[in-house]
This record gives sequence, C-alpha cells and structure tokens, in this order.
Amino acid sequence: MMKEVERCRSCLEMAAAGRRVALVSGGDPGIYAMAGLIFEMAGENNYTGDIEIVPGIAAINGCAARLGAPLMHDFAAVSLSNLLTPWEVIKKRLVAVAGADFVVALYNPKSKRRTEQIVEARNIFLKYRSPQTPVGIVTAATRENEVIILTTLAAMLDCEIGMQSTVFIGNSQTYIWNEKMITPRGYTGKYELGG
Repeated sequence: MMKEVERCRSCLEMAAAGRRVALVSGGDPGIYAMAGLIFEMAGENNYTGDIEIVPGIAAINGCAARLGAPLMHDFAAVSLSNLLTPWEVIKKRLVAVAGADFVVALYNPKSKRRTEQIVEARNIFLKYRSPQTPVGIVTAATRENEVIILTTLAAMLDCEIGMQSTVFIGNSQTYIWNEKMITPRGYTGKYELGG
C-alpha cells in the first residue's frame, strides 16, 4: 500500500524497455486496484505497448460467497477510504445508496488512523434502515485467519472491523437463514418455490 505509483512507473519503464511485465494486485485489478492507475499513467506517458488486464476474484464476490447470497438483487460498492476521494463525496454516495435501498458492500471500512468513517457510515444507514438490518462482515476471506460475522446494523460497530474486512449492509428485504445472509431476488410471490 502507498507504493502504487512507484510500482506502476517501474512496470511501464520495464515494459517500454522491451520486457514482459506482470503487475499483481490483490483481488480484481479493475476494482479499487491497479488497472485504472496503470492506464492513467500509460496515457500520461504516451506508452504504446499492449496492456492486458487479467481478472481476479474481487473481494465483493469472494466475501459474498462466504456470507451466503447477499448480492442477489441490486447492490453498490463504496470505499470508505478518503485517501484519494474527499470524505464529503463519499458521504453523498452513502446517502444515495442507503436511500435507494441497495445492498451495500463497504470496502476499506476502517484503518488504524481512519476510525470514524465506519461510524458515520453506519449512522447514515440507520436513517434509512431498521437497526435490525442484517450486516455481514468478512475479514481475510478464504485465508487462514478468515473471520465471518453476521450481525445487525445496530450492533456492527461492536465487531472487529479492519482494512482486510468487507462489510455488507443488507437492504430492506435481506434476512438471515441457517447462518447465511440472503437477499431475495423476487421469485417468491411470482413462482411457487415449494416442492
């Protein structure tokens, strides 16, 4: 972290010198990762070589699978990191998605220095959602130290949340069944689901 520009610059310099280069980032390179920066820098530096983006599994996908099926209807992802985006812009986005009843995945929810954004985000959602709205928190998905927590909007701040966490806030229809977070797509009422 915090060395993204240097890593991209080094890769572009090596590629311009004729070497084959791979720039590796966690998750999917096109979602809060390195793909955008490498294209921005290539454009600024008139780089003419080929750039191929190899998709990975984004945290939103990997974490959602660990929780059950929280993203079965419309959803949004919002990063709470204000390193590159002003906090006022992030707050406007949180209000918009909370009011629109999207399931929301919060990336970069909390760091050692950035502790108040997750509190403010939760308070924004409490203006639009029930305190009992299901919340799923996945930390270090599929890794040895993975932690999966199912809680509520009211209690989520009592849980351990860090930079390796992705926080899923359900919509008005999301529920917990059999220790899984489920957001219905709308089949019930339209089709007979019983055997």
